[in-house]
Amino acid sequence: MKGWKTVFGFGTKNIGIDLGTANTIVYVDGKEIVLREPSVVAKNTKTGEIVAVGQEARDMIGRTPASISAIRPMKDGVIADYETTVTMLKYYINKAVGNSGKPYVMVCVPSGITAVEKRAVIDATRVAGAKDAYVIEEPFAAAIGA
Repeated sequence: MKGWKTVFGFGTKNIGIDLGTANTIVYVDGKEIVLREPSVVAKNTKTGEIVAVGQEARDMIGRTPASISAIRPMKDGVIADYETTVTMLKYYINKAVGNSGKPYVMVCVPSGITAVEKRAVIDATRVAGAKDAYVIEEPFAAAIGA
């Protein structure tokens, strides 16, 4: 996606996130796919504290005390638990680009979601640490990839 540099500008990282119900894939411009992890968050039900995210959280399923539950914050490709999704996005963005500044982020969403759901994805991505966020529908992204 060489065109990203002209759209987003030089000097900052540009990343693409396929925020799926089962798995999340993160692409960093110039590095290709850098993350492919489950969309799972382990949360302490008593304190509300996030214990683990991604593969680490998935590995905890069935091996934790009753006070820790594994949550899938996405349902049918849209945000079901906003705060948990923000935490998950923050983890993935930090893991992908580290401390190299705030990236521009393109998030892949299912076609047919409402404007409110798109807005929630954009807001969650910005709160998670993106300089700016954009959404692209999955069929359009697939056509570009083909």
